[in-house]
Amino acid sequence: MVETHGDYREESWLEDHIGGPLYQHQKNLPRLPVPAIADTLERFLPTAMPLAKTEEERASLQQAVDKFPAQAAHLQERLLARKEEFHDSSWLQHWWNTAGYLQVRESVVINVSYFFHFSDDPHATTNLKRAAALLTSVAEFRQQVCSGQLPAEAIGKKDRRKVLCSTAYKYMFHACRIPARQQDSYRIYDPAQYHHAIVCRKGHFFSMDFCDKQTGDAYPVRVLEDGLQQCIEAADEMEQKNVPKLGWLTSSNRDDWADARQKLLLSGGVAMEEALEKLQSGAVMICLDDEEPVSRQALAELFLHGGMQSGENRWFDKSIQLIVTNNGKAALLGEHSMMDGMPMVNLANHITQKTYDKCQVSSSKTRSTNIAPIFSNAVQGADGLVDQAKLEFADWVGRHSLEVQSFQGYGSDFMKKAGYSPDAYVQMAMQLATYRLWGEQGGTYEATQVRPFLHGRTETTRTVSTESAAFVHKFGLRPKMDEHDENVRKEKLQLLQDSVSAHVKYIGLAAQAQGVDRHFFGLSMLVGEGEGAPDLYSHPVFARSKRWRVSTSHLTHPKFDGWGYGEVVPDGVGLAYSIHPRHCIFNITALAEHGWTDKIYQLLEEALLEMRTLIEMDQAPKSKL
Repeated sequence: MVETHGDYREESWLEDHIGGPLYQHQKNLPRLPVPAIADTLERFLPTAMPLAKTEEERASLQQAVDKFPAQAAHLQERLLARKEEFHDSSWLQHWWNTAGYLQVRESVVINVSYFFHFSDDPHATTNLKRAAALLTSVAEFRQQVCSGQLPAEAIGKKDRRKVLCSTAYKYMFHACRIPARQQDSYRIYDPAQYHHAIVCRKGHFFSMDFCDKQTGDAYPVRVLEDGLQQCIEAADEMEQKNVPKLGWLTSSNRDDWADARQKLLLSGGVAMEEALEKLQSGAVMICLDDEEPVSRQALAELFLHGGMQSGENRWFDKSIQLIVTNNGKAALLGEHSMMDGMPMVNLANHITQKTYDKCQVSSSKTRSTNIAPIFSNAVQGADGLVDQAKLEFADWVGRHSLEVQSFQGYGSDFMKKAGYSPDAYVQMAMQLATYRLWGEQGGTYEATQVRPFLHGRTETTRTVSTESAAFVHKFGLRPKMDEHDENVRKEKLQLLQDSVSAHVKYIGLAAQAQGVDRHFFGLSMLVGEGEGAPDLYSHPVFARSKRWRVSTSHLTHPKFDGWGYGEVVPDGVGLAYSIHPRHCIFNITALAEHGWTDKIYQLLEEALLEMRTLIEMDQAPKSKL
């Protein structure tokens, strides 16, 4: 086992040890750049000025920006020195992994975890078949990753192909977050020593071998189905015993969970330590939920947090949890700390390609799998800890509202034909919807990966701009029904085009690690004790511009029926979206007290239809009569 405390450099030796195509480019990847202060300020101002509420705020913001180069010069020098110090890594990654994730004390449920809802497998309409198929394809991908034979990812056209950093793959299998006071850690276990998955049912956890110890090949599907059935039967038996459902503890505040874990170890001794190690070292976790949801709404809630029926059937610290319902619905729940979503998409792409009927052939000759309960006995004092965690979970989940919108009006085919980037086009629809909800724009985040750089994770693409502000203000707080006025129509369409172009330009810069937010963050981390920070950092508009009231991320996959995560600030919304050729899917989250999710549902539809009407009317042939 290797335990990391958030610095990718600590485990980089594993890449040399594993080798193979997956890691062969690592030493040749460019390092994350440090943008010039002048460039950062030039890109920042258009994203912040629209959020100023008075002329006084605009003037004082400009003054703070004018002072920033002189006030931050010594911080820039320190940041450049840090870049050289991290000559074999990224100057950002350790800060980001710790301050952004491992040091955050809130529950990972909704706050950190994200889910991918897989499309149905027509050949696997039961939990046993679907779970067995998932384990089969997981074993294949695990073998490729753990041997280093998985090809490194790359993006771009052939003549501009860029290889992506592979470091995150080390935290994919046999990995688990470990709670600790002040800062968590992450443990990754040797795949040569461990060949089991974790199966959970009704809050009871079991170890189940699922791949050959020598070759890594998956056990035959029938063998896996038999093992899963044994777990289901054993869980029913354990329901009759006083076995604590410890999964609830992983949903707690991180300090509370850390304290509870220490109490478990003290009271349970070596047996508890071995049980936790067994659970943590599993390749993945298969959550067999005793539910049969059908609607997108019910499925999204189940996959994001489990609710009061299936919340017990999770170990939220596991890097990968594959959730399967009685009727064969399936999803992946990812823990975010050391790995972003795109490597998980690569895994999901592999496992959704292989349906149950394609998993029948196996080179493994194993005829049975080894099933063992992990927490088989009552633990003294555990019931009180579990009860408290369950109450807090109920409160946290109950405070949230979630809506899934399957917008069938049109999709990327229409947007492309009209001459717009689908991602930027939908971003503008979300700007218009949230503007109409609040009567003002809010700071908007779109995640953009920077994995072409060594140990790169993400940069922020800011959607608010002077162009998006002009766009939403012209469209107004309600539809004006003025599309028949040709001059007004063309003005609106030009503003739409301008705002889309501005977004495309910014996301292009962000992908080159030339956004503003990671640079500002890095400089702020280098303000020494007793030193004053630049005036800009205390300016209300600066704070407003990076307070992500609208947290968005785009992921479209032909085998995903949706995906989602939670809002990032109490007065904000989470908007995960997919843009398919003929439809769009939005997963909308917010605190229930606001009553926003159903309103955004309607406002998004309104905005998208209004935008389509303008485009179609402008393209319609004029009558000669």
